[in-house]
Amino acid sequence: QEHLVESGGGLVQPGGSLRLSCAASGDTFSGSTTAWFRQAPGKEREFVAAIRWNENSKHYSDSVRGRFTISRDRVKNTHYLQMDRLKPEDTAVYHCAAVKSRLIVSRLWSGENYDSWGQGTQVTVSS
Repeated sequence: QEHLVESGGGLVQPGGSLRLSCAASGDTFSGSTTAWFRQAPGKEREFVAAIRWNENSKHYSDSVRGRFTISRDRVKNTHYLQMDRLKPEDTAVYHCAAVKSRLIVSRLWSGENYDSWGQGTQVTVSS
């Protein structure tokens, strides 16, 4: 397991942008699958996006595809979630997650397949 630290949350108006970062201390993300999940009050945890580091393949939920972009920086051992055209329904605590393996696509969506988690960062979209 890795120690993950998120940053970049905050309050933004509808239509605005934020960028979340997730850095790992200790081992590198090489060979890993990393992802973002979110949880709004009273709702279940929801998959947002994932990236498989070796081939840089990216996967998104339908609710964020076309608005959010996941990316990675091998040198900084950090991955990012660029969130554009934010909506009030994007309000949630966002968590980064990682597993030291290449998950097949059908396993990307479930948090049960990741073994490292960050503490979460609040994103609030409101006017």
